[in-house]
Amino acid sequence: MTAADPVAAARVALALLDARGETLATAESLTGGLIGGTLTAIPGSSSVYVGGVVSYATRVKADVLGVPQQVIDDEGVVSRACALAMAHGVRRVLGVDWGVATTGVAGPDAQDGIPAGTVWVAVSGPDGDLAERLELTGGRETVRRVTCLRALELVAEFQPSA
Repeated sequence: MTAADPVAAARVALALLDARGETLATAESLTGGLIGGTLTAIPGSSSVYVGGVVSYATRVKADVLGVPQQVIDDEGVVSRACALAMAHGVRRVLGVDWGVATTGVAGPDAQDGIPAGTVWVAVSGPDGDLAERLELTGGRETVRRVTCLRALELVAEFQPSA
C-alpha cells in the first residue's frame, strides 16, 4: 500500500478499524504526537482513535507504558523489543484493540551510537504483533513525517483480510 501523505494513510487505517468496531491508541517517542495529531485531523476519528501517550523520555516508556527496565538496559530504547513493549503497553493502559508505537532517532545527531534516521515502528493487535525497522535519510522533520506515514500504513497493512 502506498499513500500520498500521512492523512491519506490515516483515513485508510481508520476506515478498516471502524468497519470492525475496533479501537486504536498510539505510543509515540520521536514522533511526539504527530501520529495522534494526524488521526485527529480526520472528522469522525473519535469512533476509533482513543488517545495516545507521548513517551519521549525513557522514564515515561517505563513508568507509564510498562517497558521493562531489562529491555531498556539490554536492548535500548531504539529497539524492536522497546517498540513492541510500547505498543503492548498503550493497548493495556488505554484499553484498546490496537496499539501502534514509534521509537527512534530523529536527528540530526546520533544517539548512544545509533545513527539519526534509525526508527522502529510496532503494531500490536488481537491477532499478534509486527515490528519494522526503518533506516531513513533527511532532516529531523522528514524522519518524523515518514515515520508517521509508515506507522499508519502498518496499522492498515496488518489488518486481517475479510
